[in-house]
Amino acid sequence: MTDAARFGTFFLPGPTEVRPEILQAMTRPMIPHRGRDFERLFARVHEGLRDLFRTRQPVLVSSSSATGLMEASVRCAPPGAVLSLVNGAFSERYANIAERCGRETDVIDVPWGEVVPLERVEARLRDRRYAAVTVVHSETSTGALTDVRGVTELARRHGALCLVDSVTGVGGAPLDFDGWEMDFVLTGSQKAFALPPGLAFGAASADYVRQAAAAPARGVYFDVVEFVRSAERNQTPNTPAISLLYAVEAQVERIAAEGGAEARWQRHREMAELTWRWVSRLADRFGDGYRVLAAEGERSPTVTTVTLPATVESAALVAAVAARGYVIGGGYGRLRDTTFRIGHMGDHTVDGLAGCLSAVEDALAELAPA
Repeated sequence: MTDAARFGTFFLPGPTEVRPEILQAMTRPMIPHRGRDFERLFARVHEGLRDLFRTRQPVLVSSSSATGLMEASVRCAPPGAVLSLVNGAFSERYANIAERCGRETDVIDVPWGEVVPLERVEARLRDRRYAAVTVVHSETSTGALTDVRGVTELARRHGALCLVDSVTGVGGAPLDFDGWEMDFVLTGSQKAFALPPGLAFGAASADYVRQAAAAPARGVYFDVVEFVRSAERNQTPNTPAISLLYAVEAQVERIAAEGGAEARWQRHREMAELTWRWVSRLADRFGDGYRVLAAEGERSPTVTTVTLPATVESAALVAAVAARGYVIGGGYGRLRDTTFRIGHMGDHTVDGLAGCLSAVEDALAELAPA
């Protein structure tokens, strides 16, 4: 089977499938990363990334996973306590990062699959002064989508910065960095951008950068101030992953040809709605043990977490689907054995997703016949 024919079978919620032509772009020769050719490459990449973040601020391009920019966002924030909103594995990870960066960290914890109500956020912000609030936009472990615009507005009203992990958000879920007056947003290359792993992208407001410049221990490799200064010169503060940037260049051109961020948001929404309807049909066919974990109105357009009855093991389902030529995700963290996940993000289409859903349903009919 050719690479082109194979595309459309990998529905893991990250890393996502990468188109053959994007992978091919990575085979171009090396260039000096302090030369004019690199600066022209970076300028093209940078403009495409700005469009996807909806910002005119410099975009941070880090040769790391998104975890690097999660740490950067905390280390470069002004001194003070951090409030972390926790509703899944990755929001819990953000809180742990804040603690390990030496920050006193308070947590608002809700059951996995839910989102933290804005009323609870405001109540905590009234009770204590915080330097920053951490929140995950699209929680990859649960498929829950948090209103990060609302959280940002509350944080700023109470004098705190809002730090947003949008790893499975940017490029698939609506996000307007400038229009929503956000402080810091980060994502990873291997999710809705449909690129190989290895890069993290972020945007920081002018206010965040100003305060970061006075941060006493912001470090070196993940110094947001240096990222911004370098981006303004079409450069990176440290050695970049040039081959991956070739892939980004090819992909931002492809995204622009698709119609930009809005067209991508709409396609992701259509894939999500198809998945949610399909889960309802599963319940009708196999019983009510199957449901979308996140509530209506609080669901990510890029990943859906589906509950399983006690009679079906998540690992067995993933294996049965793999035998049919598709890759899906098992449950994650404390949901490992009781859920499965479908990543409908990146360059996938409604038609391609339908084939995956059919394979999952066929596997369920084998494992737990109605």
